[in-house]
Amino acid sequence: MELRTLRYFVAVAEELHFGRAAARLHMSQPPLSRAIKRLETEVGAALFHRSAAGVTLTRVGAALLEEARTLLAQADRVRVRVAAAAGAATLTVGILGDSTDPGATRLAAAYRRRHPGVEVHIRETDLTDPTCGLRAGLVDVALTRGPFDETGLAVLELRADPVGAVLRADDPLVRRDRLRLADLAGRRWFRFPEDTDPIWQSYWNGGETREGPVVRAVQECLQAVLWNGTVGMTPLGHDQPEELVVVPLSDMAPSRVVAAWNEGDANPLIRSFVHIATAAYRV
Repeated sequence: MELRTLRYFVAVAEELHFGRAAARLHMSQPPLSRAIKRLETEVGAALFHRSAAGVTLTRVGAALLEEARTLLAQADRVRVRVAAAAGAATLTVGILGDSTDPGATRLAAAYRRRHPGVEVHIRETDLTDPTCGLRAGLVDVALTRGPFDETGLAVLELRADPVGAVLRADDPLVRRDRLRLADLAGRRWFRFPEDTDPIWQSYWNGGETREGPVVRAVQECLQAVLWNGTVGMTPLGHDQPEELVVVPLSDMAPSRVVAAWNEGDANPLIRSFVHIATAAYRV
């Protein structure tokens, strides 16, 4: 069995959906389906139950999944050890001002256990560069949030978080259980500098052109809310000062936590990092 085919199988087994697995693998669905069919022929048994209700693992598929994960993890360790022998056992990770995320904490612990000889450098960036220095060559891989311009990048979704509006505690809207973007029309919002990725800027401004203070960091945004009553935005589940309240937004798409790296970068440390991140953020 080829390692590549096993990676395809694991992706389908974890997603239980060929379309999502294809997106995760950055390929189209037909060749993925063909690869799984060939693997089933090689194994001599069906790996998945396919029905209108979805995809589930067969007993044979469940057994193969356990073995495939073990084999792929071992292959990653071999690649990393070879990289270490070649003097390349250093990985620079960009983080978008959210280093307290439990997923990132679990990822750090898991990666350290798997690769104790790899030196990991962290570069925390502000909100003006959602790629965390990836395009500038300052990091090898980024733990960040979408959406942003993905040209030339490989991007894997790790989690999706609902989003809410950050308001001052004395704002009349905090009495609402839920808001819509229209409820915030005419209010002053935070903005990013003009040269910020337009896709990223549009998302955090609810798809509208806004007026308000320019911010570059999370704390600047929160202080703008506190001092001036500006509307802020944040993924739900983050602790806020008691003077601020987060009200969920019902018509704003979730904020995607993603791992991103440069397409074609064959660094085995990145491959292993992304594989471990997938598991760490699914807990």
